[in-house]
Amino acid sequence: MREFVGVRFRKAGKIYYFKSKGLKLTRGDIVIAETVRGLEYGTVEIEKSQIEDLNHPLKKVVRIATESDHTQYNNNKEKEREAFGICQDKIKKHGLDMKLIETELTFDCSKIMFYFTSENRVDFRKLVKELAAIFRMRIELRQIGVRDEAKALNSIGMCGRSLCCATFLGNFQPVSIKMAKDQSLSLNPSKISGVCGRLMCCLKYEEETYEALTTQLPKEGDLVKTPDGTGIVFGVSVLRQLVKVQIKSKDETVNINYYNGDEVKLVKKSNKTNEKLEKLEIDEELSKLIDE
Repeated sequence: MREFVGVRFRKAGKIYYFKSKGLKLTRGDIVIAETVRGLEYGTVEIEKSQIEDLNHPLKKVVRIATESDHTQYNNNKEKEREAFGICQDKIKKHGLDMKLIETELTFDCSKIMFYFTSENRVDFRKLVKELAAIFRMRIELRQIGVRDEAKALNSIGMCGRSLCCATFLGNFQPVSIKMAKDQSLSLNPSKISGVCGRLMCCLKYEEETYEALTTQLPKEGDLVKTPDGTGIVFGVSVLRQLVKVQIKSKDETVNINYYNGDEVKLVKKSNKTNEKLEKLEIDEELSKLIDE
């Protein structure tokens, strides 16, 4: 077992693990850590814990950030803003089909990274040479996807709050169209897609709860036994754990009643799938929302 701390280098970014090197660190401390890119400035998110031996060695936290480290970090941010403007001008000059999203400078100023989006493959070799001549350091241009673009730029979601990916989600979780179906949401792309144009990350939040609750209820079309007789399940409210049952009495009168999930007992499963889902044809626009 080894002791480690979790450090985050960007807001809502991934958490990386480092040896604490005997330093007394608490959550929120600003530290300088040794990474594959050199020294980096980050925030402690996970206090000292123990971890089983890994196949690869952990790098270490070098020190708690000093006043000079804070000053250098702020200066680097100013340089990033200047570099962003310069790179944009060069992109226009070369007529490249790319949208610059973000600029990131390593703490020791050994490398500068430019993140961009583009629908096509971009030949930016001339751009890299020109930027290297200006900044006199290693240059890296990295093409990112639409989700990473939304994370970097931030915006307001349909819930009225800042995007989850830009505020607290360190990693993008796989999201599928099945999650929207399980939660009985409209499959209209405009209703279930986020600012990025992909399925909303928040569909993942309640999926485990819906899966657990659904296993306790019959499905539409199933034959069930109720306190009032045997009937066909006409609808299900997963969160309220209610089952809507259509019961035909002896006098041929049809009644529709609601029952708690524990009041109905499955007699026979339906062989028919939900007709609405059976007839559903996911159009091209909707299929683009599904993660590969």
